[in-house]
Amino acid sequence: MTRTASLREKHDGALDDRGSVRLWLRLLTCTTVIEKRLKRGFADGYDITLPRFDVMAALDRHPEGMTMGQLSQALLVSNGNVTGVVQALVRDRYVSLAPSPTDGRSSVARLTQLGRECFAGLAEAHHAWIEAMLAGLGREERGQLHQLLGVLKDSLAVDGEKE
Repeated sequence: MTRTASLREKHDGALDDRGSVRLWLRLLTCTTVIEKRLKRGFADGYDITLPRFDVMAALDRHPEGMTMGQLSQALLVSNGNVTGVVQALVRDRYVSLAPSPTDGRSSVARLTQLGRECFAGLAEAHHAWIEAMLAGLGREERGQLHQLLGVLKDSLAVDGEKE
């Protein structure tokens, strides 16, 4: 059995002449496999969850810090989900919380020095895992896929404006 055949898609990727549905199922299958492998890699190698990594990545991109609202918007999750993850990262000393200088009702989360050091290792591992998972695509194929997914993303954004 080939490696490709071992990644079964829902309905085996065959739904009559419904090409759009087959495409969606293929995207979902790829996303699910990648996410599962990342979760396993972080859990086994670093005893950290993917949501913690995602919060740390967002904070790494914003060294000035982010409020819970900004984090939840950036990660497309609820404030409650972000708050729980941030509190766990605070307990582990990877993140610090300080009162917002502009809004007394909110706090600003920032990576600590320990958090920045930890995230550097996590980001390196994440990059290596992604490279390994996409190794079956050549440079040109990756560029084409990136461009096509950009077109889809733009189309989805336009459709979202109509809702």
